[in-house]
Amino acid sequence: MNRLTPEQRFQIVQFYFENNGSLSVRNTYRALRSFYRRQNRPSEQLIRLTMGRFRTTFTLIDNSHPQRRRTVCTEEAIATVERSIEEDPNESIRHRAQELDQCPSTLWKILRKDLGLRAYKIQLVLELKPNDHQARRRFVEWAQNEIAAVPDFHKRILFSDEAHFWLNGYVNKQSCRIWSEANPQVYVETPLHPETLTVWCALWAGGILLQKR
Repeated sequence: MNRLTPEQRFQIVQFYFENNGSLSVRNTYRALRSFYRRQNRPSEQLIRLTMGRFRTTFTLIDNSHPQRRRTVCTEEAIATVERSIEEDPNESIRHRAQELDQCPSTLWKILRKDLGLRAYKIQLVLELKPNDHQARRRFVEWAQNEIAAVPDFHKRILFSDEAHFWLNGYVNKQSCRIWSEANPQVYVETPLHPETLTVWCALWAGGILLQKR
């Protein structure tokens, strides 16, 4: 059973308090046996979540979300969005929609279809210091001299990189979601200093070099 009606929630609350409060989750689960089939009966976890929600919100009805006001793609709205983009092209659609008092979906249509704009991500590159340009120039001149003296010098160049791997697994909480009527308060314990494995790899004309530590 994935979702309960207000009547079913009321029945759970009623049975819960009839069975002496905090120790009644199991008793409530058993009392519902005669009203539901085995595969359709609310689980103990669902009963516990329902009671936790009732204690915190004092309601058995889902929160109703206000209907979003839809705006029309008029010439005035398009011109307003265009001026807003010229002033600040970095603002998100959600914040821009709030400032312009427009529906986010309408704003998205104006940006993509009417103005022909696309959302681009910034690129992260290594910062160059003032002395880096001269160092690169010296390296290029040195490499040219070596190639002139040794024709197969380019075959002696190594291109290397390294990567770190977590041996105990890595949890990306941004991609982990738990759908529930109430916060299940799920925690994942991670060590303060996790074990890692560093892999170093290099490519050159003679093959591949691999080292682990």
